[in-house]
Amino acid sequence: MSTYTLYGAEFSLYSGKARAYLRYKNIPFDEVLSTAAIYKKIIVPKTGVKFIPVVKTPDDEYLQDTTNIIDQLEVKHPEKSVYPTTTKQRLVSLLLELYGDEWLLIPAMHYRWNHDNFPFIYQEFGNIINPKIPGFIRTFLGKKIGNRFKNIVPMLGITEKTIPAIEKWYEQGFLADLDHHLSKYPFLLGNAPCIGDFGFFGPLYAHLYRDPYPGKLMREVAPNVVAWVERMIDASSVEGEFLENDEIPETLVPILTNLFDVQWPVLEDTANKLSEWYTRETNDIHLEQPTAIPRKLGMHSFTIGGIQEQRLVLPYSQWMMQRPLNLYHSFSSKEKREIEPLLKQINGLYAMRFDLENQVSRVNNQFVIA
Repeated sequence: MSTYTLYGAEFSLYSGKARAYLRYKNIPFDEVLSTAAIYKKIIVPKTGVKFIPVVKTPDDEYLQDTTNIIDQLEVKHPEKSVYPTTTKQRLVSLLLELYGDEWLLIPAMHYRWNHDNFPFIYQEFGNIINPKIPGFIRTFLGKKIGNRFKNIVPMLGITEKTIPAIEKWYEQGFLADLDHHLSKYPFLLGNAPCIGDFGFFGPLYAHLYRDPYPGKLMREVAPNVVAWVERMIDASSVEGEFLENDEIPETLVPILTNLFDVQWPVLEDTANKLSEWYTRETNDIHLEQPTAIPRKLGMHSFTIGGIQEQRLVLPYSQWMMQRPLNLYHSFSSKEKREIEPLLKQINGLYAMRFDLENQVSRVNNQFVIA
């Protein structure tokens, strides 16, 4: 089998997701640290964007965005698929990926930048300039780069107002719920990782396990999550199956309920804001070319733990939201009846009936409305 190349970094959230997937699927790959030189010579010229990870295929194709990478590789390497084929498990796996990719970004960014992870994290960022330069220079340069990411933290709604609510939700809610689930099952849907496991793994590994402060916290309060992270780092030998009879464990209900109670209103408002922007942008004129979408669309309100704050409107989130939503709308009447009790239980039935006015697509690694 030909070898792939992963351009990423250990401290990168989404690199962790792609790396774990490649290992689980036993897809041979070499990893190249995405230094400044790699960005300049390979990543930007080959993809047109400045984001990692990037996977180079044996056919010299450069894939960007972890969800796109995984979907492309699932076609070429269908064995040990991370997508369940049954109705409830397929939908739940996509919902969990959405939650991991988009919502667990909040604690990941908070615990990295608002707690004492220094100079560790500055050293990590300094490596992308040149891992061979002296440590004190790496720290200096890494701080300059890292501060760009730190400055994004308040824009995600992580402020003095919301931090107590974020920490209470993560430590006493999400982490406790996930630890309880993983005390009974090795992965989210049984004895093999689904796409949701990989969505969770990105933030839970790169930020919340590896960084000193949240890593210590995880080891103290969530030993089963730690064990799961360590299983996911290299699950190449796992040959298990998803739970039989399309079962969704009761232990996932609190996490799925939180998704619909707290994350879903943000997603719906994001879709509405994007629709309003598109209407203004096109002014009802028929366009033959797709309309490029900006990465950010102003600010909107959200609520966590009863605390209201402002955060960026991120159109990318709609692209991830579409995956479970479009799947649900593709179900037959019989399949919808089968999944209705679960959706009622997790406060998701009304949410899954949400009607998107515009579909977001990826064209040449850019997001557009066709």
